[in-house]
Amino acid sequence: QVQLVESGGGLVQAGGSLRLSCAASGSIFSVRSMGWYRQAPEKQRELVARFTRDGITYYDDSVKGRFAISRDNAKNTMYLQMNSLKPEDTALYYCNADLWGSEYWGQGTQVTVSS
Repeated sequence: QVQLVESGGGLVQAGGSLRLSCAASGSIFSVRSMGWYRQAPEKQRELVARFTRDGITYYDDSVKGRFAISRDNAKNTMYLQMNSLKPEDTALYYCNADLWGSEYWGQGTQVTVSS
């Protein structure tokens, strides 16, 4: 079993940056995929960015060119660098890990972007 703990959220002005971290209790080297999701009030949870074991990365069109997903296997940590933040990026951001059929979620970290 893997536990995921997000951090790095906060309040930032439009145009600012934040870096989210997702610390895993176990090794993330062999995951099938890991990613970041977000959920805004009264909206469905949506995929923001993800990488797969094969090294494929995916970004939602709304964050392409502004967000970057990365990981540090030695630290069992995944990151989401968020630049040029917009008010519409405001949401609760969740870390997700797919361990070949077993899926894990963190508790979420709030990102609020003021205009």
